[in-house]
Amino acid sequence: MSDFRQLSDTVWASPQIGSDDIAAAKALGITMIVNNRPDGESDDQPEGATIAAEAAAAGMAYRAIPVTHAGIQPSQVGEMAQALAEAEGPVLAFCRSGTRSTFLWSLVQASKGMDPDQIAAAAAGAGYDVGSIRPAIEMFAQQAKAED
Repeated sequence: MSDFRQLSDTVWASPQIGSDDIAAAKALGITMIVNNRPDGESDDQPEGATIAAEAAAAGMAYRAIPVTHAGIQPSQVGEMAQALAEAEGPVLAFCRSGTRSTFLWSLVQASKGMDPDQIAAAAAGAGYDVGSIRPAIEMFAQQAKAED
């Protein structure tokens, strides 16, 4: 059963997806799937190439932006921002639990100038706590203000 959690009007986060979830995503109107989980993290996860092929067969774009437990790098925030900008409709991002996907989305939103409290509230509404990355959210938000 799919566990898609809405972060915004156009972005959902999810724990690991499988074949059944591709059809559910398509029915929801998802146009791009972003995989934030590195291959081989767990023996029971589908390979990214399998998800990519199933997404393509369903007419959806696919991007891999794997985030390891070493943490999120600024380059990954940029890659996620680019993926979201290039999406031709709603996006489903997934990892093991959805947390890394939510963290990436949060940092992208902060880099675009969204208020950190609104980001935290949106994440909490989807069942995710961004408290552990709040300093990074604040930093990206401050940088966005400085660039305005």
